[in-house]
Amino acid sequence: MALLLVPACTEDSDITPLVLGADVIKFTQDGLYPEGVQYDSQRKRFLVSSETRGNIGQVQDDGKGNGTYQPFAADQRLISTVGLKLDATRNRLLAAVSDPGYNTAFSTAATKGKLAALAVIDLNGGAVASYVNLSNLRPTDAGHFANDVAVDNAGAAYVTDSFAPVIYRVGFATDGTPTANVLVENPQFQAPAGAFGLNGIVFHPDGYLLVAKSNDGTLYKVTLTSPATVTKVTTSASLVGADGLLLQDNNTLLVVTNSQSKVYRLTTSDNWANAASNASATTTAGVYPTTLTKRSSTETYVLYSHLNALQSGQTPAVTEFTINKVAF
Repeated sequence: MALLLVPACTEDSDITPLVLGADVIKFTQDGLYPEGVQYDSQRKRFLVSSETRGNIGQVQDDGKGNGTYQPFAADQRLISTVGLKLDATRNRLLAAVSDPGYNTAFSTAATKGKLAALAVIDLNGGAVASYVNLSNLRPTDAGHFANDVAVDNAGAAYVTDSFAPVIYRVGFATDGTPTANVLVENPQFQAPAGAFGLNGIVFHPDGYLLVAKSNDGTLYKVTLTSPATVTKVTTSASLVGADGLLLQDNNTLLVVTNSQSKVYRLTTSDNWANAASNASATTTAGVYPTTLTKRSSTETYVLYSHLNALQSGQTPAVTEFTINKVAF
């Protein structure tokens, strides 16, 4: 059921009650396996990616936990879509595009395990406005996997690569033409063969990136004015399996750890030199939570992707997926 909060009021008050979204939003789509989620408040919809189909879908709910899925953006270049970033200011959705081999319709020997790309999608009609093959910047690397996207105040995008020890930067001219380069390469970002390294990424308004590394749970700080300077954020929390990140405010960061089935809340008092873990939310076991989105100033949701079932070859395919409110 939807939650209804009614503020205390006097007889003469005309305050409208605040209606919040359902705790769990369920939607059915056979074998979709979404990884990224963003909430588009203007159009009142969740946008979800898909590692098996590649297209972007939209999920609209009835306020009672029932979600309806519809395709939103489809393009043959969208082999597997992973992390998403809504840029409402510029009316666009940015999607990390990879090829883990799950999309049998579009995966090829030339791209499987070797693709890192960024797609820019128009929020009105779902057209792919631009597509940048980032792996072309690093043709000698053994593998590539674009995982997540962040956007700074000027509209530049930053993309993590889980198989190569780099973060890409994509700038845009006034006409939308993209220009890509490697923002930073660092041996600390390298993961063992077959493991996922860099994953979730967020832009901090003070001019730096916070980036999570999945295989060992390290959280890094990368200053944009000096990206070669990479520092570890000191924390006692075990963030192994770190996936999506969400900056709730300048001093509060949520971290999804998919292998732990948890969402951690970290806080800082020294500009992310150190972080304290003051709460954690446990999700349902085995659902493989991935990424987070804000629906309102008081509501944060996490996507249950079930990607562990896909990775293990479980059959039949999962048909029901959920977007769940995070409660600490």
